[in-house]
Parts: sequence; C-alpha cells; structure tokens
Amino acid sequence: MKVLKMLVLRRASGFCPGKCRDLSRPCRVRDLSTTASRNTVMPAWVIDKYGANEVLRFTKNMIFPVICYPNEVIIKVHAASINPIDVNMRNGYGARALNMRRDPLIMKDIGQEFPLTLGRDVSGVVMECGLSVTYFKPGDQVWAAVPPWKQGTLSEFVVASANEVSHKPKSLSHTEAASLPYVALTAWSALSKVGGLNGKNCKGKRVLILGASGGIGTFATQLLKAWGAHVTAVCSGDASALVKKLGADDIIDYRSGNVEEQLKSLKLFDFVLDNVGGGTEDWAPKYLKKWSGATYVTLVTPFLLNIDQLGVADGMVQTGFTMGSKSLKHLCQGIHYRWAFFMASGVYLDDIAELVEAGKDWGFPLLSTKNKTKLGSSTPQ
Repeated sequence: MKVLKMLVLRRASGFCPGKCRDLSRPCRVRDLSTTASRNTVMPAWVIDKYGANEVLRFTKNMIFPVICYPNEVIIKVHAASINPIDVNMRNGYGARALNMRRDPLIMKDIGQEFPLTLGRDVSGVVMECGLSVTYFKPGDQVWAAVPPWKQGTLSEFVVASANEVSHKPKSLSHTEAASLPYVALTAWSALSKVGGLNGKNCKGKRVLILGASGGIGTFATQLLKAWGAHVTAVCSGDASALVKKLGADDIIDYRSGNVEEQLKSLKLFDFVLDNVGGGTEDWAPKYLKKWSGATYVTLVTPFLLNIDQLGVADGMVQTGFTMGSKSLKHLCQGIHYRWAFFMASGVYLDDIAELVEAGKDWGFPLLSTKNKTKLGSSTPQ
C-alpha cells in the first residue's frame, strides 16, 4: 500500500523514476491519449432558417462531422457545386419529408435540422474510414453525391456512406468532377433504373429529351449517344450549338415556334425524358409509339410538394393516388408512365467514371457542361 501511494505521489508531481537525459531536473511525464487529436469545428456555408439568399451564413464553427456507422467515410472537400435542388431546399422545399427521413422515429418538427449545410456534389480526398470500409482508404481521391436529407458539401469536410462514394475519374480535376455526380446519377436513375435503358438495348431507339440543355439534359444526351440511341433535344436556340456538340441528332428550339407542331414532322419516339414538367405532361406522351413498350419518364413529381402542403400521411396518400391514376391512364393508352428521382449510388458512379474515362475516344467528350446556378436562380433549360 505504501509503494502504491508513493507511485501515485510521484506521478502527481511529474517525477519519473526512469533514466532522464538531464539529471539536473526531474523528468516530466507526457500527457497520454488513446486517440489522435482532431478539430471539433470547421468552416461551412449554412442556413438557420428557410428563405432567400439572405439566410445564407458563413461560419467557421460548424460541428466537425464524425463517423457514426462503420460503413461511413469522412471526405475533405476539394470542390463542390450547387444544383437547383439546393436552391429549392434553401426555400424550404421538401422540409417535412426530408426531416422524416433524417429522424423517422422522433419525427422532428421543422426547424430542428438547423444549422443546415446545403450542397450535394463533392469531389475530394478520403480522410477517415469506418471499420467496415474496405474499398477506400485515407488519401483516395473520390467523388460523390450526398442525399438531400444529409448535411451537405458546402463545408471543409463531409461524411458520407461508402455506398455513395466512388473513385474520382483520373481524367477530371476536382472542379470538373464536382459538377457531375448529382445530375449524372439523376439522369442514370431516370434512363436506366426507372426507364430500363442501357448499353445493350438502347441502340437505334428514338429518345426525346425535354429540357436538354440543363445539367441533367446534357448528361442524358451524352449517355444516350454513348449507348447508341437517336436523340431529339428540345432546348432554346441559344443552347442548340452546345447540345449539337454533345451529340444530339435533332434539335427543336422551343422559342422558334410551337414544339408540338415541330414534333409532328418527326417519327414517333420510344422514350421521352421530361425535365420540364408542367404542361408538357399533357402533350408529350402522345408522341410515343403506342403498344410497343414505349416509356414516358418525368423528373418533375409532386411527392415532396404534397407532403409539404398536406402533411406526411395525407401527402403520401395523395401522391400514391396521383401516381396510380396516371400510370393506369397511360397504360390504357399503350404507354408506360414513370416518375424518377435522384438515387445516391457509388456503384452507378463507378460505371459513370468508366464512361468518363472512355469519353476521350469518342467524337464528343462525356463531360458535363452544366450551367452554373446561383442560389437565387434556376438552371436554364
């Protein structure tokens, strides 16, 4: 007991009974820690309420992200970009549904998600990996699109599931890579996951793209041409040169005259991708080949808006009824009607990265030329 008490007193006084380089003074025991030191805060662009550009705030004290699950990684952000979804989220679009996804058990009220970091796209370097992550290691250059219910990428670091991350194409800089993931995955979801198109069955098919000069439209055009499809693009005359360069076979300028009249001179289509919505849904499906498996896919859906306006339960009921009735109506007319959404997927990004790397061998580069969007505007179509 005396020996133990002596050791405690010596440790408290900082005296070390071992050998010291300087015998003229006692050796001090270093502070020991079982974990590496790390930052607890970081710079980020956040919002504390929904509204216009004025709600954006730059802070150097945003909480540093931590790994909560073994399949997560922390990415040091080298580049990020802004999409129309970020503008809409800043205004409060989808707040109820996204809060339900963030915390399905507690069902947080609107306001509990703040401070909220916007931004979905990221290109950067892996800094830390969860225990079950084997596909990545610290130092890997990666890109990803973070789902809307998670904290965004307009910050110094961001945490993401390894299932949402992919190795960045070597041919792209971080700035170039950060312009692609969200629009690329949305287009991939609409065309392949929902629409059923791929490199094996797309050759020779006629595809109509409404809103072809936006981020999703430009990527969809290139992807479809890579798969061998015939693409008709509807856009403004100002963007026709760009869309033509990306590989579109026919271009319709919606400003030069009635789009429906211009489409009458063309053959019917196997697939329609609608990035515009609104009134286009009333007339676009009639230009599909009836009773041949033709499909109309729209990215403009009322799902989040219904939940915002009607609440979770009534909104989901209304959405289900709308989707069911429209699908049945178009099925009776001989065409398939589908809604498409963004899907975060590292596997899809792996496939997209392969196409990006192979793009240098084509007559047109597979590289998004997405219109840059300010937080107070919408992406031009």
